[in-house]
Amino acid sequence: MKLSPLTRRRWENFKTKKRGYFSFWIISTLMVLSLFAEFLANDKPVIMAYEGEIYLPVLRTYSESTFGGVFETEADYRSESVQHLIEDGDGWMLWPPIPYSFDTIDWNTEGAVPEAPSARHWLGTDDIGRDVTARIIYGFRLSVIFGLILTFLSALIGITVGATQGYFGGLVDLIGQRVVEIWAGLPVLFLIIILTSLFEPNPLALLLVLLLFNWMALVAVVRAEFLRTRNFDYVDAAKALGEKDFVIMWKYILPNAMVATLTFLPFLVSGSITTLTSLDFLGFGLPAGHPSLGELLAQGKAN
Repeated sequence: MKLSPLTRRRWENFKTKKRGYFSFWIISTLMVLSLFAEFLANDKPVIMAYEGEIYLPVLRTYSESTFGGVFETEADYRSESVQHLIEDGDGWMLWPPIPYSFDTIDWNTEGAVPEAPSARHWLGTDDIGRDVTARIIYGFRLSVIFGLILTFLSALIGITVGATQGYFGGLVDLIGQRVVEIWAGLPVLFLIIILTSLFEPNPLALLLVLLLFNWMALVAVVRAEFLRTRNFDYVDAAKALGEKDFVIMWKYILPNAMVATLTFLPFLVSGSITTLTSLDFLGFGLPAGHPSLGELLAQGKAN
């Protein structure tokens, strides 16, 4: 892919800022690795062989009967009986670096749980014997994906509301601002806790609840940019040519407004992740069993 001279110049300028440049690569590497969490931490082999056939348990589900067993249920590759069946079929298994998934309970820990870090569990186990390293990897992925989706939806709503207020102004802007100010004045944390306690929490419901309040962050920035830009000559020229309001907003004004908007997006992402982690820490976030950074923090505090 060929970059424009302007993009190359911006990239070279970004590389001179060492702290930001190395932070970018560290975060990007962690995000990419977390996308392949199943290949890094799993209680299933990455690849295996049985009677000359190759199997990919990470990608497909195989019953125990596939390997000569009796049951039609999914094979438990950690059980000695399944391992003996595979060995009898001249098979082998290649395990991931961490042979535990986020919900795998190790019933063979050497001491009481939570267990201290060891060669078996790099960061120890939690209070029911699950591997902490595996839960961090899966929890990081869940938090990042949740934060990115929440940020995207919040930006979509916030940009739409701010653009509408700033472009049309007048009564539309007046009513919109009063609604935003009233909505922003609500005790957000208490309302989120109340709403999440009314129903059984799940990722989608939690996303919708947080979306009710998260969209306001970009409204003021987009509104200010549209108020400033709507009276420029090129906007008047577009109106004189008969362009529709939506086309003018989308094609002519929004690209200029995005410069200021993009500077807020990293803070919106980090804020979304922090909010999810805080709710999980307080016990009002994701349901029990989900890999959660906040739940790990709560266990660390308790133990």
